Amino acid sequence: MSDNQSWNSSGSEEDVEPRDESGHLIGIVDLSGVLSKWTNYIHGWQDRWVVLKNNTLSYYKSQDETEYGCRGSLCLSKAVITPHEFDECRLDISVNDSVWYLRAQDPEHRHQWIDSIELHRSIREGRREKGGIQGTIFISPPLVRLLADSGYGSESSLRRHGSMLSLTSATSGFSATSTSSFKGHSLKEKLAEMETFRDILCRQVDTLQKYFDGCSDAVSKDELQRDKIVEDDEDDFPNTRTDGEFLHNNNGSKEKLFQSLSPKGINGIDFKGEAITFKATTAGILATLSHCIDLMVKREDSWQKRLDKEMEKRRRIEEGYKSALKELKIKSHFGGPDYEEGPNSLINEDEFFDAVEAALDRQDKIEEQSHTEKTRIQRSSPVPPGDVYSTTGTHRFSDKVEEMVQNHMTYSLQDVGGDANWQLVVEEGEMKVYRREVEENGIVLDPLKATHSVKGVTGHEVCHYFWDTAYRNDWETTIENFNVVENLSENAAIVYQTHKRVWPASQRDVLYLSAMRKILANNENDPDTWLVCNFSVDHDDAQPSNRCVRAKINIGMICQTLVSPPEGDKEISRDNILCKITYVANVNPGGWAPASVLRAVAKREYPKFLKRFTSYVQEKTAGKPILF
Repeated sequence: MSDNQSWNSSGSEEDVEPRDESGHLIGIVDLSGVLSKWTNYIHGWQDRWVVLKNNTLSYYKSQDETEYGCRGSLCLSKAVITPHEFDECRLDISVNDSVWYLRAQDPEHRHQWIDSIELHRSIREGRREKGGIQGTIFISPPLVRLLADSGYGSESSLRRHGSMLSLTSATSGFSATSTSSFKGHSLKEKLAEMETFRDILCRQVDTLQKYFDGCSDAVSKDELQRDKIVEDDEDDFPNTRTDGEFLHNNNGSKEKLFQSLSPKGINGIDFKGEAITFKATTAGILATLSHCIDLMVKREDSWQKRLDKEMEKRRRIEEGYKSALKELKIKSHFGGPDYEEGPNSLINEDEFFDAVEAALDRQDKIEEQSHTEKTRIQRSSPVPPGDVYSTTGTHRFSDKVEEMVQNHMTYSLQDVGGDANWQLVVEEGEMKVYRREVEENGIVLDPLKATHSVKGVTGHEVCHYFWDTAYRNDWETTIENFNVVENLSENAAIVYQTHKRVWPASQRDVLYLSAMRKILANNENDPDTWLVCNFSVDHDDAQPSNRCVRAKINIGMICQTLVSPPEGDKEISRDNILCKITYVANVNPGGWAPASVLRAVAKREYPKFLKRFTSYVQEKTAGKPILF
């Protein structure tokens, strides 16, 4: 390769990436396998077939669907691979605002994927650097050697003094690196470089001066020799032309004796004086430049302050840009797994509460639209005779049900008005809601108690609609689906239900035994008590899963019917009956939801539930025979 070729602007030949017959990059091993990918907060983690090939990461729904095309891909050239801090099986891959959350089956597979991805990136990046455009262009070495051979300094000295200039590539643009490089070249260094050029110019002037002196001496010698020849041979010339340029020799030939000279010929120029003037002019120019440089050195402090000020302004702008970009990424990734309920959640309590409240508001609007349609649906469920609810029945949980019923009758009906441990949190007409704050291992376990009075319905009717699963979806708005796992008796069943997901909280499910009882009064003047108790149990057909957080409950709905005598001989109507309701709830939600959020949601949702349910019972029983 010639010198001209070796010092071109690119600095290298065109880089061609080696590929095999199938088009794969040589030296890079492809990888494929099953990884769990975070889809969205509804479906969570889903298994996907992921392929790493040609510096690109692609995923398919399954290995069988690869022939139909990928569902998404990422170019790894500018990707950022982040192993998760706490989850040893998870890795996050981000390109600008696009983020893939992936989980391997074990830490070893995660390391294998990370190593393969980094290998693809490093090999591709190395080839790009090897074949890219160089950032520096140099003066050709032959030019340096030419200056050295001409006597203007050795090649090493010219390199040392900076004569071998470099130009920053225009493609680099303005950056912090180029700015720091500019600051590295002080004016003193530039002055030293000017001194180098001055030495070169002085040597050039000296050489020219010697040349001019030699020319002057040669002309003087030629004039003396010519005058001598003319005097000695003047008589030998047969004929002299008027121009005095030619003479005839004896052999008949004519030769040129000297050049014709004009008045402004060599003899008319003072070569030495001109050289001195040239040298003096050059020195004056250099002296002026040195003076200018001195002035620039004095102004350097002022310029440096201005530069520092501009750099500080640039730094603030860059920080603002990075901050805005970070906020934008957080908003774009807000639905990711790091921003949902969990031990390492990045969402704070205020954002958590705002998101939950917004989701609950949306659910309320949906329920309002469908409420009218639900009340129009006529469902008939046979009502067992009253004596069915007088006994617990015979099944494996009979003793536990009897224990729960007695606890509710003993403690749940106690007045809490004078108990300082109970706090009145909501009071709306006849309804009052009390709460006692209890926490265990950071989990909110606040017992809740509500009292309410509803006209026109009986305790039997309220408990019937609360216990019978045929009507559950009509009034319970938080349930996504439920099913009866086992019927224990006519008045007891084991029920499994999952509640609707309220992002960013995790979805929850509950498995509980629901039993309905009638407790006869000891005194004929006291009303009978109807009771539904729901408490958590375990069952082989409904084991906990990773999809939901299993909540534990102990709930009691206790109702008593008060009848006012009708006027005269009139029959008892719904205007003469009043149902006093006591609702108690002890819920362990599990999970990692903030305590303040759980308490705020309970304060909001429990009164709404009680009003919604009692209104539903009033609508369903209106115009129907009274069920005592």
